[in-house]
Amino acid sequence: MSPSPTLSATEVTSERLVLRKVHRADREDLIELMTDPEVQAYLGGPRPRSEVEQHFDTSIANSTPRPGNFVIADNTTNRLVGTLMLARRSADRPGHVNKDGEELELGYVLRRSAWGAGFAYEAAAVVLRAAADELPDQPVLIVTQTANERSLKLAARLGFRPVSTFEEFAAEQTLCTASLSKFRV
Repeated sequence: MSPSPTLSATEVTSERLVLRKVHRADREDLIELMTDPEVQAYLGGPRPRSEVEQHFDTSIANSTPRPGNFVIADNTTNRLVGTLMLARRSADRPGHVNKDGEELELGYVLRRSAWGAGFAYEAAAVVLRAAADELPDQPVLIVTQTANERSLKLAARLGFRPVSTFEEFAAEQTLCTASLSKFRV
């Protein structure tokens, strides 16, 4: 069975943002993102700086970008404000709406300095519109810790609705879904 397609665009732009592949210049901002205790509070906690540095230096900067994985950057400064992915949720993980799994899953994380500016909404909306223009209609998932009220509010603002909860990573997760076609312009 061939894998289901994901968004093929390697760059997507909005009014204030460019979603693009990672650059070497993103190193310090990505390290900050992955090691910030507040940013990582609902993502398993901060990772040790040395581990993030090693991961960046050995794989991220030298790898071929995976479809649907983006750095969210300010389009005037090109400075990283966060990351976003639109990828297939592995069938072996909990949290699905299709019996076979592999639905599109949207995930995002922003630097603390970018919180509250509407960047996550803007980035998610532009990527979902691009995907809706390219891919057939299908469910899209957002999975977040139930305790992450900000993420749940963003999911609702984007038009996702909660459908279930389940346990993963030693915490209750909320599964939200929306139809990809709702993002067609």
